[in-house]
Amino acid sequence: MTDTHTGTNPTRQILAWYDRHHRDLPWRVSPATAARGVRPDPYRVWLSEVMLQQTTVQAVKRYFDLFTSKWPTVTDLAKAETEEVMKAWAGLGYYARARNLKKCAEAVAFGHGGGFPDTEEGLKVLPGIGDYTAAAIAAIAFDRQAAVLDGNVERVISRFHAIDAPLPGSKPHMRASVAAMTPTDRPGDFAQAMMDLGATICTPKRPACALCPLKEDCRALAGDDPERFPVKAAKKEKPVRLGAAFVAVDETGAVLLRKRPGHGLLGGMTEVPNSDWNARRDGSTEPDAAPFAADWQTCGTIIHVFTHFELRLAVFRCRVSRAAAGGPGWWEPWQTLDGQALPTVMKKAIQQALPAAFEPKMPAREKVRTP
Repeated sequence: MTDTHTGTNPTRQILAWYDRHHRDLPWRVSPATAARGVRPDPYRVWLSEVMLQQTTVQAVKRYFDLFTSKWPTVTDLAKAETEEVMKAWAGLGYYARARNLKKCAEAVAFGHGGGFPDTEEGLKVLPGIGDYTAAAIAAIAFDRQAAVLDGNVERVISRFHAIDAPLPGSKPHMRASVAAMTPTDRPGDFAQAMMDLGATICTPKRPACALCPLKEDCRALAGDDPERFPVKAAKKEKPVRLGAAFVAVDETGAVLLRKRPGHGLLGGMTEVPNSDWNARRDGSTEPDAAPFAADWQTCGTIIHVFTHFELRLAVFRCRVSRAAAGGPGWWEPWQTLDGQALPTVMKKAIQQALPAAFEPKMPAREKVRTP
């Protein structure tokens, strides 16, 4: 694509910038390494793209290293116990991704002979792979000329063309613009270059326009208002949901845990007993919703923000003998509590009741002190 105003080629400018300034990421094959004939591993590309959905690069690095050390290939991941995968994912959020990750690994390992399909259409058949992820894998892993459009790329392209239509309605326009810029050679590098440009230069606030390879032709910069783009529709206020969480501790400091159903919000993850809340309705906030009668003490409230709602949980704690406690679940020793598949909201609840719960080498008697 050549810009009609100056005769420059923004695609080549972006690739030249990427060759000099690309980020070194554990799942990425650098331009210099690619020039020596090294090809990206589709498994690592897929794993990183799934993890990066609505999550930062910095947060993902530790999880990516953990997964690839435990399960170096897609077949290794397919053969893993689901519970172990959920434990490894705990804290990364959006837990449907973890369930689909396991299903996708099984589909590739057992239905495709361990090899990922190399086209967008073939990839989108797999569990958990939508338009964006399919395009990213096709471009980065298989050099397909696919238009990759994530949040970083949306910001770059909307500013470059000063696209006034608000998201999400402007996505087709953005995708068409990215498609027009994506080269037949090095489409994967181009996709990663656009991502890096949005992450490091064309940032949401105070973009470093003076360092941008597209500054000469950027319409938003010419209008002196890059931060106005991308234009977004007015946000609806998130509803607030209420509930209660119950942290029971036995004589040894072990905490009562149970497993959530394998579907829906936080499906398949581990939790402390809590009242019957969900994204559409409140649960009880009173101690009478506890799984068994005990001297439940109030420990305050925690707030956790999900994609579509805010949750406020009243937290209660009791010390109880195992014989007196009833209901499903198991008693997890405090020493191994941090290794369970606890989502962040449940860790918050436990920490509210037991401030030292996730500190290393903390004696059990310290973990049940009254705040």
